[in-house]
Amino acid sequence: MDHAPVDTRAWVLHPDIWSRDDSARTPALALEEAMGLAHALPGLKAVGGTVVKLPKAHPGMLFGKGKIEELRAKFEAEDIELVLIDGPVTPVQQRNLEKAWGVKLLDRTGLILEIFSDRAATREGVLQVEMAALSYQRTRLVRAWTHLERQRGGLGFVGGPGETQIEADRRAIDDQLVRLRRQLEKVVKTRTLHRAARAKVPFPIVALVGYTNAGKSTLFNHLTGAEVMAEDMLFATLDPTMRRIELPEGGPELILSDTVGFISDLPTELVAAFRATLEEVLSADLICHVRDIAHPETEAQKKDVEAILESLDVAEDTPRIEIWNKIDLLDDDDRAAMMTRAERLEDVQALSAVTGEGMSALVARIAAALTPETEEKQLHLRFDEGRKRAWLFERGLVEHEVQTDSGFDLTIRWTAREAAQFNALN
Repeated sequence: MDHAPVDTRAWVLHPDIWSRDDSARTPALALEEAMGLAHALPGLKAVGGTVVKLPKAHPGMLFGKGKIEELRAKFEAEDIELVLIDGPVTPVQQRNLEKAWGVKLLDRTGLILEIFSDRAATREGVLQVEMAALSYQRTRLVRAWTHLERQRGGLGFVGGPGETQIEADRRAIDDQLVRLRRQLEKVVKTRTLHRAARAKVPFPIVALVGYTNAGKSTLFNHLTGAEVMAEDMLFATLDPTMRRIELPEGGPELILSDTVGFISDLPTELVAAFRATLEEVLSADLICHVRDIAHPETEAQKKDVEAILESLDVAEDTPRIEIWNKIDLLDDDDRAAMMTRAERLEDVQALSAVTGEGMSALVARIAAALTPETEEKQLHLRFDEGRKRAWLFERGLVEHEVQTDSGFDLTIRWTAREAAQFNALN
């Protein structure tokens, strides 16, 4: 008789080493987010969590002897098989702690990689996760652990007998990385062709970005009627989902793109690996930054999102709307104050993607942002400025053209942003 697989019992630890740093997040909320990460991984049951105050990290064991013994007793009493540490752990610390506690251990990077491997749905997403995992493994080459392997598919990054990429030496991992890069280049080329085909269709791209669990997918579903997975779970969306929609009341047609949620201290391997997943943000005509305005650390989350957008080199002149989502979770007084504040700010829209309040105002804002004012301009281009001329025609900006002895006289109608882009061409 078959029995349903039993979830691996896990405990989450948040080492509070940065308590003297004023910019650090509240340890209790950091632990709550880490617990959310643990819940996002199938096959795991996060039994509980602890904030561990540390004056400094111990090089060999991370924690002091007394604390290690205290935690060992707790893990034994709770029958814990896996400990998740919300922060970086060196290979030496990992080995020593696993030995001291008799459990398997994952640090924050390892856990996020596991979630990404479980969520990745497209060929590109899978390749990117594998590359990120290999870059991470290259630094640690630890033995496999098999708790989750029996219960779920995915990367095999934390388990699986005979997983050569875990047991292999660095050269084998490097060979694997080269192979994956080649495969990824092919996939990215295909995406580039798709994007080039889309560029010929004059639909603007609107990208939804935001901290993980801010409500992007719920908003996306509301705007498109699409049934994208929208759960109260971190990293519920990993691969970019795009839908063509027509805004109501004669508004423009557009392509709406839902992206992976951002998170603080995103492992560097993942920022690099997921750059391509966020390509739609780079080519977006409008970025909608969705915020969970009811979250106690919404301002810190906003800074994290802006930092990642900056690291992706998103053009500063790309128009943005800040969406203050989840107003339905605020009490009446806070909600009224938030709505008043939002009304005073030019590029902010307060709403609830769940109840629909404020959605029609958002649609009007998106339509206005995508139909900016244009002006007419007379240009003269020499015969050797064919690239500039082609650029203008590709974007449908030329209203009239006359060829002269020295080149072309053109009548252009464009926005201030298009003018700036043209002037930046060499």
